[in-house]
Amino acid sequence: MFGRKSTPADDQPLVPSSDDASPTTGKGRPTPSRREAEAARKSQLKIPSDPKEAKKAARERDRDERSRSRAAMMAGDERYLPARDKGAAKAFTRDFVDARFTLAEYFIFFAIGVLVLGFIRNTTIQSFVTIAFFALTALIIVDSIVLLVQLNSRARKEFPEAADRKGITLYAIIRTLQLRRLRLPPPRVRRGGAPVPPKAPKAPKA
Repeated sequence: MFGRKSTPADDQPLVPSSDDASPTTGKGRPTPSRREAEAARKSQLKIPSDPKEAKKAARERDRDERSRSRAAMMAGDERYLPARDKGAAKAFTRDFVDARFTLAEYFIFFAIGVLVLGFIRNTTIQSFVTIAFFALTALIIVDSIVLLVQLNSRARKEFPEAADRKGITLYAIIRTLQLRRLRLPPPRVRRGGAPVPPKAPKAPKA
């Protein structure tokens, strides 16, 4: 009754002026603008501001990414394999082919030998080369047919669903025609079926 009467201005909550107010995030920090966010992203990626340096850095990142992907593929990481090599049936086919010795693997050498000997103008040699070529071709065909019959017989037991075995015949033929050391993904088994021992990591260069 004897105290100071409150006025309407005293009852009003304090509101910061428009000059002092700034948009904030939920954590009380100013909301970054689009330009600031882009600059922060580039800073995290360590992208140089100079266009030429930025392109160079991008090429280096791409090269490093390809190197990591290739290393993972060579190690047999399923995530980094091409689509044609993915799947349990394809892995089974690779192991089945790699565990065998196949004549088709050396067909390219036979073909080159025949091509070279074909330049010799000698009837006897040319007749011998022709007979040898057809004989080796017949052996390769028979060997490949036996491999495919055995492969499909084993695959039907491992993968009863026909859809799971789709494409393994052609896949096996293509792999048998490749030199073992050039096959990708690299063989996981030796000839005979024994697992390939893991390679020791390379020592870092001094």
